[in-house]
Amino acid sequence: MKKDNIFSNIPESIPDEIFEEVLSSEHVRIERIISGGHSSNNRSSEDDWYDQDEGEWVLVVQGEGVLEFEGGEEVRLAAGNYVNIPAHKKHRVTWTDPDKETIWLAVFY
Repeated sequence: MKKDNIFSNIPESIPDEIFEEVLSSEHVRIERIISGGHSSNNRSSEDDWYDQDEGEWVLVVQGEGVLEFEGGEEVRLAAGNYVNIPAHKKHRVTWTDPDKETIWLAVFY
């Protein structure tokens, strides 16, 4: 058994989005993601979509972010909001709060 805190070990500066595995098993993986004004558009191409083989349930623990889905639908998430993203539902992060860390908890299944 391991005890930790979702708010621990957050660096002062976040030049790149942080992806940390919290737990994994054969069928489930949980990640803490820390964003600070990051978006998928910060990556290599505006055509860079997440297209995952697994479903993803994501919760914003702190901060805010906007997800865009292929076809133009946008979902704004604030602390406490969550969304379930089916496998192969193309999406990307178009905005996260530049003034406060956004902490996401992502459960991949």
